[in-house]
Amino acid sequence: MKQIALLGGTGSIGLQTVEVIKEHPEEFNLLAFAFGENVDKALPIIEQLKPSYIVVKNRAIKEKLGNRISYNGKINYGIEALNEIVSLSKVDIVVNAVLGSVGLEPTLEAIRANKQIAFANKETLVTAGHLVMKEAKANQVNLLPVDSEHAAIHQCLKGENLKEVNRIILTASGGSFRDRTREELVGVTKYDALKHPNWSMGSKITIDSATMMNKGLEVIEAYWLFGVPYDGIQVIMHNESVIHSMVEFVDRSVMAQLGTPDMRIPIQYALTYPDRFNYHLSDALDLVQIGQLNFREMSFERFPCLRMAYEAGKAGGSLPTVLNAANEEAVSLFLQDHIKFLDIEKLIENELEKHSVIKNPDLETILSIDAEIRDSVKRTGLKR
Repeated sequence: MKQIALLGGTGSIGLQTVEVIKEHPEEFNLLAFAFGENVDKALPIIEQLKPSYIVVKNRAIKEKLGNRISYNGKINYGIEALNEIVSLSKVDIVVNAVLGSVGLEPTLEAIRANKQIAFANKETLVTAGHLVMKEAKANQVNLLPVDSEHAAIHQCLKGENLKEVNRIILTASGGSFRDRTREELVGVTKYDALKHPNWSMGSKITIDSATMMNKGLEVIEAYWLFGVPYDGIQVIMHNESVIHSMVEFVDRSVMAQLGTPDMRIPIQYALTYPDRFNYHLSDALDLVQIGQLNFREMSFERFPCLRMAYEAGKAGGSLPTVLNAANEEAVSLFLQDHIKFLDIEKLIENELEKHSVIKNPDLETILSIDAEIRDSVKRTGLKR
């Protein structure tokens, strides 16, 4: 039985990971469970699966939870506690499903502890890909991607020679506003933006999908995971979300991975890798019922966040850290109704333009830049 440490357990990916664990009780045990503040979502999971170790955001949440659980689980809080549970000798798999760059330090600790990592925290690679991949190589740890696009690429490349890859093709649903012009985005609300046509995801990633920043972050993640240069990574619009991504080889052969838009499938594959288990949580893909698949070229003019992600990735150094921090803070301001939808990209571009790139930042520098950019975006955004 594989012992699992789940970080970000009450988020969208975390909750779906719990569903997969419950579907295979003879294969997986939830040894450690980490979440932020949502005690009401966490409590039923904790009571049913009874993880031995629980980590929460702060002391207040620890005390609130401690008064409500019915067994003697060990509860701790903070980033140091996160780092501790991923390093536990009993842990076989760390599922990193936390939101944002807070996942960076636990990822590095899990790599140093030689844990298998199911990776759904793209912000960590965007923020510090050079540090993460250096540690992964030194410790011979593979990051098993959970994002549907990267899980698709990983499967297409199984048994293949990376030197024979010509390009990676990431597919994008287009998000909530894929059929709207720039002019039609003026005045849209967060409720409009949160209506994703295909996927059931958390608020932040759904907004990122609407701005296309999510796809931009995935481009940078693909660069680090698969070693393909940015000019060899293409994004295309694919409304149906059936082809999750493709790989073109030097002989022009193309491999594609298809499936229903269900994140539990790539989650399960990451947990069972290199094996595949039966899956009964959703219906099988029915191409006859779907009838046709549609594709469109992606426009940088329509989706400037995607352009900014490519530019930041190519520049490298500290600029992707700026991109991610500015985006996270801007999206948070939008969800709190402090700024308008189109202000998100304006705030990000403002920070990118004024930043002086540091070519090879260490962890301390990255964390400092991250905090500085967040503060700057918040101050600027609240003035609007």
